[in-house]
Amino acid sequence: MTRDADPHKLALELLGREFDELESDEQRVLTRVAAGTYAGRDADELAQAHATRGDRLADRVAAVGGSWGFIGAFGVVLLGWMLVNSRMLEHLGFHPFDQYPYIFLNLMLSMLAAVQAPIILMSQNRQAKKDRITARHDYEVNLRMLLEILRLSRRLDHMTAELTGGGHGKPGKPGG
Repeated sequence: MTRDADPHKLALELLGREFDELESDEQRVLTRVAAGTYAGRDADELAQAHATRGDRLADRVAAVGGSWGFIGAFGVVLLGWMLVNSRMLEHLGFHPFDQYPYIFLNLMLSMLAAVQAPIILMSQNRQAKKDRITARHDYEVNLRMLLEILRLSRRLDHMTAELTGGGHGKPGKPGG
């Protein structure tokens, strides 16, 4: 079989179905096999190519907001806030602007959560989309390898038939 094979013929030969009966992914893979080309860019490259500035920002916010560094730094900020707003530092000239029960701190935390949660969800949706692209790419690679193995198997069967005399009417010599 040559590399410039007809995908319709390959569909019948390798999969036993008409080309038009195949799913779009299978048709695309058969067309690539017939042409001798390979799959395009991987999922990360495709996702980055279609990412908007907002998508990239959401990914960065999710990466920072979902890290131990953020949790540690945020814990330090909270402890500092409570220390500054306690009566312990009044003798140093710090006057509490948000005394216990820290109502302003609760407002800030609520606003942070209200903004951060949807941004992290956007990043997760983008990751899910990237995972779907990866799964489709993996499926195409696996299907391509299966088709190539089937082609090689058919070639070996054909060569074996020729060597053993099952080919063009030539008598084969066992043990050659």
